Amino acid sequence: MAIDDGTKKHFSGHPIEGEYYTYADYLEWDDNIRYELIEGIPYAMSSPTISHQEVSAQITAQFVFYLRGKRCRVFAAPLDVRLYDNTVVQPDIVVICDPSKLTDNKNCMGAPDLVIEILSPSTSKVDKSYKKLLYEKAGVREYWIVDVNKKFVNVFILENGIYGSGTTYIDTVPVYVLEDFRINLTDVFEHLMW
Repeated sequence: MAIDDGTKKHFSGHPIEGEYYTYADYLEWDDNIRYELIEGIPYAMSSPTISHQEVSAQITAQFVFYLRGKRCRVFAAPLDVRLYDNTVVQPDIVVICDPSKLTDNKNCMGAPDLVIEILSPSTSKVDKSYKKLLYEKAGVREYWIVDVNKKFVNVFILENGIYGSGTTYIDTVPVYVLEDFRINLTDVFEHLMW
C-alpha cells in the first residue's frame, strides 16, 4: 500500500526508485535492508564477503589497540555517517577525532577524519570514483581504498580541498591523521582464507 505524505512516497517502508530522499526518510525504512543515501538516492548494500570482514576486523583491531586512552575513536560498519541531510553513508571503517560529531549515540554528523572503504565486486567502481569525490567534497581528511584481492591500500590525503593522485602501500601504511601510527598490512592480509 502506498502512503502519500505530500512530498515523498513510501511503499511498505521501501524507498522508491527515482525518488529523492532525506535523512528523515532514511530513518523510516524498515525493510531490514541496509542502505546508503547518496545525494538523495538510496542504494541497497549487500552483505560483505568473509575476506572483506577479516580485513576489516584486522585493520579495526590495530586502530583500537593504538587509540586506547586517546581522543580519537574508530568504528566499523555499520555506522551511519551523515555528510549532508540527503547523504548518509556507511563506510567500512571510520576514525573520528571530534567528539562533537558523535552527539546522539546513533551516527556521525559530518566528515570523519579518516574513511576506509574495502573493495568488493559490487562497490569497487563506486568506492574508487563517486565516493572518493563525495568524501573529498565533504572534507574527509584521509581516504583509504583497500584492495583485498591485490593486497594493497591506496591512500588519498586532502590538501587544499582536493585529493591528490594517492599513494599505494603494500607493507605498512602511515596514518596521516594520527602522525605517529602505522598499520601493518602483513598482519591484515596474512590470514585470509580466500
